Amino acid sequence: MARRYHHGDLRQAVLTAAVEVLGESGPAAVNLRDLARRVGVSHAAPAHHFGDRAGLLTAVAAQGFDLLADTLEEMPPAPDLLEAGAAYVSFAVEHRAHFEVMFRADLLRGDDPDLRAARERSSQALDWAVAGFRDGSADPAVAGAAAWSLVHGFATLWLQRALPADLGDDPAAAARSVAELLVRGAHPPSG
Repeated sequence: MARRYHHGDLRQAVLTAAVEVLGESGPAAVNLRDLARRVGVSHAAPAHHFGDRAGLLTAVAAQGFDLLADTLEEMPPAPDLLEAGAAYVSFAVEHRAHFEVMFRADLLRGDDPDLRAARERSSQALDWAVAGFRDGSADPAVAGAAAWSLVHGFATLWLQRALPADLGDDPAAAARSVAELLVRGAHPPSG
């Protein structure tokens, strides 16, 4: 039987239920009516807060970008591309439901102000981490895209179980090893 919703933050309760559904079955399974049943409210209650499915998934994505920014902002003060990459991959694994919708423009309202602000915050945190990698010769946009592509691609491949099993079972350590190989190639040790 569905839990009855009596108090608290209905918006957050629906978001939490949506993240559960995303984790269980993916974006296609998200349905406002089902979420209303899960949290024990009328079928119209989630629509009051989110409008429709796209509004709900946009709110989940914004929450995900804020969680990613929090993760990156908790890092030590000196920018470190390897550790930022490992943190990004750990975030993707620990918050898979969010990660699976954050970059799906086809599911989201790209002009949503909360989404745009959360995206910008996480982008600034990633730019800060990449700053330590740039040596002044690389275009900052290209360096940022290269770093993000590496860790995002790695995270996606990890989540899809498409990487070789001999990389181990720690996604952050595996990502760190892969990134280190590429970073050393870009910046060979002086000697």
